[in-house]
Amino acid sequence: MSEAISADIATCESEPIRIPGAVQPHGFLLSLDLSGVPDAGDASAAPVVQVSDNLAAFTGMAPGAALGQPLRAVIGSAAELLAPLLRTEQARDRAAFLTSVVLGPGAVHYDVLAHVCDSLLVLEFEPAVGDVDVSLHRLYTVVGDFLNKISDADSIVEMSQVAVNEVAALTGFGRVMVYSFDKDGHGTVLAEALQDGYEGYIGQRFPASDIPRQARDLYLLNRIRLIQDANYVPVGLLPVAHPLTGRPTDLSLAALRSVSPLHLQYMRNMGTLASMSISLVVDGKLWGLLSCHHATPRRLSYHQRTVCEQLGQILALRIRNRADADELQFRLEVRRVMVSLLAGLTQGADFIENLRSVMPELLRFAHAGGVAIVIDDRLISFGDTPDDDQIRKLADWLSLHSHEDLFHSANLSAVYPPAADYVDSASGLLAMPISRIHQHYLLWFRPEHVYTIDWAGRPHDKTASGVLSPRTSFDIWREAVHGTSAPWHDAELELALEFRTTLLGIALERAEQMADLAGELGRANKELEAFSYSVSHDLRAPLRHIVGFSDLLMESAGNDNLERRMRFLTNIKTSARLAGKLVDDLLSFSQMGRAALRPVRIRMSDLVNGCIERLGTETAGRRVDWQVESLPDVTADPAFLQLALYNLLSNAVKFTTQSDPAVIRISSEQSPTEAVFHVADNGVGFNMEYVHKLFGVFQRLHRMEDFHGTGIGLANVRRIVERHGGRVWAKSVPGEGATFSFSIPNTPPSDKE
Repeated sequence: MSEAISADIATCESEPIRIPGAVQPHGFLLSLDLSGVPDAGDASAAPVVQVSDNLAAFTGMAPGAALGQPLRAVIGSAAELLAPLLRTEQARDRAAFLTSVVLGPGAVHYDVLAHVCDSLLVLEFEPAVGDVDVSLHRLYTVVGDFLNKISDADSIVEMSQVAVNEVAALTGFGRVMVYSFDKDGHGTVLAEALQDGYEGYIGQRFPASDIPRQARDLYLLNRIRLIQDANYVPVGLLPVAHPLTGRPTDLSLAALRSVSPLHLQYMRNMGTLASMSISLVVDGKLWGLLSCHHATPRRLSYHQRTVCEQLGQILALRIRNRADADELQFRLEVRRVMVSLLAGLTQGADFIENLRSVMPELLRFAHAGGVAIVIDDRLISFGDTPDDDQIRKLADWLSLHSHEDLFHSANLSAVYPPAADYVDSASGLLAMPISRIHQHYLLWFRPEHVYTIDWAGRPHDKTASGVLSPRTSFDIWREAVHGTSAPWHDAELELALEFRTTLLGIALERAEQMADLAGELGRANKELEAFSYSVSHDLRAPLRHIVGFSDLLMESAGNDNLERRMRFLTNIKTSARLAGKLVDDLLSFSQMGRAALRPVRIRMSDLVNGCIERLGTETAGRRVDWQVESLPDVTADPAFLQLALYNLLSNAVKFTTQSDPAVIRISSEQSPTEAVFHVADNGVGFNMEYVHKLFGVFQRLHRMEDFHGTGIGLANVRRIVERHGGRVWAKSVPGEGATFSFSIPNTPPSDKE
């Protein structure tokens, strides 16, 4: 997107649509100050402190003359009917219907709506449309009929079609559409109902710039909006500013709120003079709109609009139920494949060969076209994949740039340009590291999915002068999208993480078996004796939580308390992740003592900066002062040393949560024989009396409730440093921070393992 277009869209985003200072002219507005009226007092005596400039056209009283007058002096005897209803505590956070009153010399019926704005009670008067009693009698049956019809619809598109047909019949609008927003804010038309002479947009996409972000936010707040005539002349407020705050009056909740001149021009460009939009809100988010257009001005009563809004609410609920059911079915299918996978992975003793034997199931699990496994120098691929050299280079890139438990992209070439050479087989990638120490990856590839988008007019339509304006063309503009795959489903990503945890558990079991065969069992038994109680306690606790909350969930299966059931599920998920993290860390610790070192020359400053970047998610929202001094280069295994350094920096971040700002300093010293590095913080510190326990497995000097962790990180640091022939130590004063230090010899030891 060009800078000019970006700037123009930013201007649209900042337009003051909530405080236009004006209303639509088909009704009038009065704001009352009820602060001086006692609870039991006569609310009709409340003074009018703000009016719309068209007051005289409806009541015969000049706007200026009404200011400061009691309500009954402005609207006469109708005030007595309104008085019992005029209580601010009864007003809702939207324009709510109060009653109908008769005003003016022509004895016109008006619907009265009310809401509260910054301590003022805002009254809106709209001329009633048609015979109210007859309208209400007809409207009562609409909702019931709609419920019966929509219950027979199976898909979201079918439900949407039922809704547009019903709203079109109820309102008489010439074009009624349902369109849903995607993650980028573009709206795709799913269903429509058309009268003769109206152009259809079914299947077409409206660009996000048609409805700026702030307008979408307003649709969440005020869920129905009617424009009777796009050629209207806005009517200003008197006074312009809010009488109590002195700021522009917020009309977000007002049914009469004047809309953006850009939007009115957009409507006229579309051949539309009347419109109504109904928000479709699913799970608290704007899922889409039920949008109505008419070529000529059109009036609707408040009661008609209310029924339309209720139809929209019913449609949104049905969409949510359908989406939840589809999501559940999808997850069950993926989980069935995962169960079959895991059964195959436990058949033989060779973990790699087990993976080779379940390649077809691995493809089905991720709905992928190809899969590859990279284990050190071994590479196994299956299906449609890049060649071996391309896969190895991709794994190298992942090891440097991805530090998460899962990497995924549906447009790989956008983040890894060399992938442009093999978009046919790998436009999408799901990468799962299966070791924290080595470059071991399970990679799924999705092929390119070329598709076309039919836009309702070219996005970012501009005038001849180059300034973004309301679009003048809505002719189909077709765009072909290349280089992307089918997107990765949220359920696929969540279950992939679950699969990874299980896979690491299997790998840990195999690693323990290999340790037994290699004569490592004696040393392992000594370590197990030291921390067996901690392991059993730490791992048993989350498993108890899982069992306990599962029992509670089953007991509440017949209970409709969704919030309670969701709380149980959240606790189960949290406990499962904690158990998985413990297994993950155990695997790292187990691997640490056996893996061969591959020392190379390392720039320590780059290693530190990479760890700090990786810790960005943990420090988000906090003030952390990273003080990194000039650091010497060392010769060491980069993967091992990065893990040790990350554990030390992560510890510093964890134990400075109560410091604002947190100060973490990385410094060094150089001698003829070794380089010494220090990581100092201003956190809670620890008692030096227990320093001998600090680097032991599952040894904690603080309560787990205060500082979460598995108790393995510092043990990993010691094992890594000692494998390099170095030493590790720490100093601290409780409440004044801690300094962790380690040394790396200038000449690394020979590693015969």
